[in-house]
Amino acid sequence: MEQLKNNSHWLVRLALAATFIYHGLAKFPMAAMMAEGMGMPVFMVYLLAIMEVAGGLLILYGGIGPDWATRIGGGIFAMVMLGAIFMVHWSNGWNFMAGYGEGTNNMGGMEFQVLIFAVSLFLVARGNTINE
Repeated sequence: MEQLKNNSHWLVRLALAATFIYHGLAKFPMAAMMAEGMGMPVFMVYLLAIMEVAGGLLILYGGIGPDWATRIGGGIFAMVMLGAIFMVHWSNGWNFMAGYGEGTNNMGGMEFQVLIFAVSLFLVARGNTINE
């Protein structure tokens, strides 16, 4: 169990990094369409994509490197999730399944975004001490 305990931080790191890197990379080819759909400038979508990919890489680097990488990656994720919560998911309430197929954004409620926000703040607060 000690070996599992010492390496379990990778479960969180890999899941978060994979999620953000995947979604960040997917934004690049469809930035113009996303910007139009969200009513925002295209450069903001590119900035968001860069933040998501960079945050994912920092979280991974923090697993083998410095504490600051984990904390900054978590901070980036927290900012991204605050934007997602208030710009997209808040209007659909808590339930992630709420809003699908109805309304204007069809993006569901904010429960998963709040979870990712909380985990991100945990990483900011704890840094690499999650490895211990």
